Amino acid sequence: MTTDDSAGGLAHDDPDSDAKRPIRMLNDRLLVRLPTQNGERKSTGGILIPATAQLSRRLVWGEVVAAGPNVRSVENGDRVLFAPEDRFEVEVQGEGFVILRERDIHAIAAPRVEPGGTGLYL
Repeated sequence: MTTDDSAGGLAHDDPDSDAKRPIRMLNDRLLVRLPTQNGERKSTGGILIPATAQLSRRLVWGEVVAAGPNVRSVENGDRVLFAPEDRFEVEVQGEGFVILRERDIHAIAAPRVEPGGTGLYL
């Protein structure tokens, strides 16, 4: 860190530094960790689906690791269902994440969710 006396003694971080910095999500944004893809999948009926098979409009589950201050229905640690086309990918310290808006979430899986509820808010 360097100090700049002309700016009232404020400390400035070196932009090339590899030091860890906290991340704060803004507005209704969510930072979601995707499960690791191991290539092939197996259906519930036991059919092996190769990694090269493309399924159109398939939704995926991910884990929320950070939420912005205006997020109303999702908390850190929740599993969320979303469309892969509605995301922005980002890499943080070598790990891949996606950034979503709360409105792009289709479902939430969490212990606090009551059975039989629709999950919708009007």
